[in-house]
Amino acid sequence: MKIRLGIIGLGSMGAEMLSVAHRHPDFQVVAAADPNSVAVERVRARYPDIALGHDPSSMADDDRLDALYLASPPDSHAGYAVAAMLAGKAVFSEKPLAVRLTDGEEMVRVAAETGAVNALNFTLSDRAAAVEVGRAVRAGEAGDILGVDMRFGFPSWPRAFQRDARWVAGREQGGLLREVGSHYVFLTDRLLGPLTPVSTRVHYGPAAETTAFGAFTAGGVPVTLTGKVAAVPESYEWILYGAKRSYRITDWSRLRISDGGPWTELPIGGPRGSEHTRLSAFAAAIRGQPSTLPDFAAGLRVQQAVEHFHRKAS
Repeated sequence: MKIRLGIIGLGSMGAEMLSVAHRHPDFQVVAAADPNSVAVERVRARYPDIALGHDPSSMADDDRLDALYLASPPDSHAGYAVAAMLAGKAVFSEKPLAVRLTDGEEMVRVAAETGAVNALNFTLSDRAAAVEVGRAVRAGEAGDILGVDMRFGFPSWPRAFQRDARWVAGREQGGLLREVGSHYVFLTDRLLGPLTPVSTRVHYGPAAETTAFGAFTAGGVPVTLTGKVAAVPESYEWILYGAKRSYRITDWSRLRISDGGPWTELPIGGPRGSEHTRLSAFAAAIRGQPSTLPDFAAGLRVQQAVEHFHRKAS
């Protein structure tokens, strides 16, 4: 039997996930909602079979639904997720988990109390390059882990595909740390354990951060994160340094390795990891099967590391 899915938020991510879920064999997209009438009408023209509305808060109690996917701004995640879990629904949310730590803590508490299936859509939870690094680390192929560096650069913020989502540009809910850094903090947390802040610094432009630097430890391993909005090409880099072998992921999917010499491309077979595969993992979790998706508790650990920058802002 298909899982009856409702979608909250019809911006770039919500519309993309709706398109994927509409074709997915495990799901039936029953309803979707967004306060933005333009976004709703755009979807209505393409999916006349889906019930559409402007009031996302009504979806938690909708008996037609088994699960909700949240693609709304982060500040709204807790309200929608808590109501849905209390109503017996599974919840699959975009990252970050929340902006206020009290909201994230409440989401984790209610998930534990209700036993509701809960998951976050971190891209690197099943991206093939990240999965291969995880396998190699567990197999001991990296040797002792000596450090992790995360580096991001953007010529402007927000990125072009997110410019219609005004909250992404702002300090209150958006910025490069929440939108991009959180994915790589999650990967580091998954491989090495929770990140403990040593020091964080951030500087803001007219809206979100323009430069950020953080030093952490994870399982005793030093970890750094650097982000800049400047006259640089757009770049995403995560490096794990091992005594035997080091691993470098760039542009989300490209994996290179080094045994002490030049970085060498490592071809990876099998599924790349996508919205489709993560929806499949969500369906597996709902059916009581093993899933690769992180839960809200993992999302809270990531949130705590990321929000440390903003709480310590100068």
